[in-house]
Amino acid sequence: MLPQLAAVQVREVQAGGDLIQIMARTRDGVAVACSGCGWLSDWVHSRYERHVADEAVGGRPVTVDLSVRRLYCENPGCSKTTFVEQVDGLTVRYQRRTPALQQLLSAVAAALVGKTAVRLLPHLHQLVSCSTLLTMLMALPLPVLPVPQVLGVDDFALRRGHRYATVLIDVITHARVDVLADRTAETLTAWLRAHPGVEVVCRDGSAGYAEGIRQGAPDAVQVSDRWHLWHNLAAAVEKTVAAHAACWRAVPPEATPGSRNARVLQTHAAVHASLETGVSLCETGRRLGLALNTVKRYARVGDPAQLIRPPQYRRCLVDPYRDHLRTRRAAGPVATTTLLAEIRVLGYTGSPNLLVRYLEQGRAEESLADPSVRRLTSWIMTDPDHLADEPGTHRDKLTAVCPEMTALTSHVTAFAKLLAHHEHPTTGHAALAEWIEAVNGDDLPALHAFVRGLQKDQEAVQAGLDLPYSNGATEGINNKTKLLKRQTYGRAGFALLRQRILLN
Repeated sequence: MLPQLAAVQVREVQAGGDLIQIMARTRDGVAVACSGCGWLSDWVHSRYERHVADEAVGGRPVTVDLSVRRLYCENPGCSKTTFVEQVDGLTVRYQRRTPALQQLLSAVAAALVGKTAVRLLPHLHQLVSCSTLLTMLMALPLPVLPVPQVLGVDDFALRRGHRYATVLIDVITHARVDVLADRTAETLTAWLRAHPGVEVVCRDGSAGYAEGIRQGAPDAVQVSDRWHLWHNLAAAVEKTVAAHAACWRAVPPEATPGSRNARVLQTHAAVHASLETGVSLCETGRRLGLALNTVKRYARVGDPAQLIRPPQYRRCLVDPYRDHLRTRRAAGPVATTTLLAEIRVLGYTGSPNLLVRYLEQGRAEESLADPSVRRLTSWIMTDPDHLADEPGTHRDKLTAVCPEMTALTSHVTAFAKLLAHHEHPTTGHAALAEWIEAVNGDDLPALHAFVRGLQKDQEAVQAGLDLPYSNGATEGINNKTKLLKRQTYGRAGFALLRQRILLN
């Protein structure tokens, strides 16, 4: 039951109250190695008693009162005159805990750290202070990993908008390799030069990371992450959809008094009125009680109709019977009670009030409400096979109203096929160049800006399209890092955060 006591003589065990106390002593006549030079010695100088805490047994903490020997070192060249014997699995130099208990507390400290761990430990029948746990955590050795052949690089916020750090991982094994104190090119260059052997580096579109990799590992292949490429394309698509809202939006959504849309229109008018008088963005925000980013967002939009959102309805029990309701109401006036009885025969299980509200909102009419800019962007960026019939039909109708919207949808579909190129490569490097040429041939300024970004980093973009590597695992570790930061309420220093990232 207690294998750590196999090497000692147990003299007495007291199991009264809430504590198990074990009295033991080391055996005489056994030679042990000197802690300084390693020579064996059994020449006893004296004995003294050590008090070592152990893991709980039966819901009660355990204390071992161990009598140990102090021995003379028989090596004349050793710097130590005497030394104290250690028992494997039971004692460690300068420690009052057994290795098993030390490992338990270290695991709790690495997972929870600080006061959260202190609140958990009484349930494990241990009482340790917060400072002790932090000291134990910082003393834990970090894993020593080989330099990965495929390295993932990404940044995360230490203080959003002010300070950022860089996490490095092994893309193949998803193991954390290191955490750098900032996201500058110089820091990444120094790390890569100190750790040669990296062959492929996955990164986002950061120019700083690109330069750091170019200087620190010039022979490494840089891979631009596909998710970031798709995300940047979505931003360009949203700008294009907003710019052509006058084409696909038949009737601007109404702004009823007191609604959110009415408040948006008032805020837009107030922001532009203030800016037209020569007031700065910051001063406009102070006068109107708005954040600077909010003022910038309103200032960038000239047409306030682009900010108005149509009503958004969730799916409900009446949706499967919309076609029946639409057909019956188109044939002529019909009572709601009659419609309710008819759809109940068809299987409707909802309440009459739900049907009445559905009809009053106009959701059973032939014409569908135009989506918001973001919703239509989402439809365009979604695989048509993954869209429901109604949103898919509505999307095709709206994107066919002008040549630019039609071309936009076509370019998004073509780029999606390029992103899937690494799964079944059938084309060469010419495919990306053809797509860029096709985009430049249409009047799509937002996509032209996206294309210019691709051309500046075309080799990394092409590698991202061809190779199977991505930064997905790095983004997952960044999400875990957010949890680690919240556990310390954002007050932990970089050294502690780095320790926890590499140990978790």
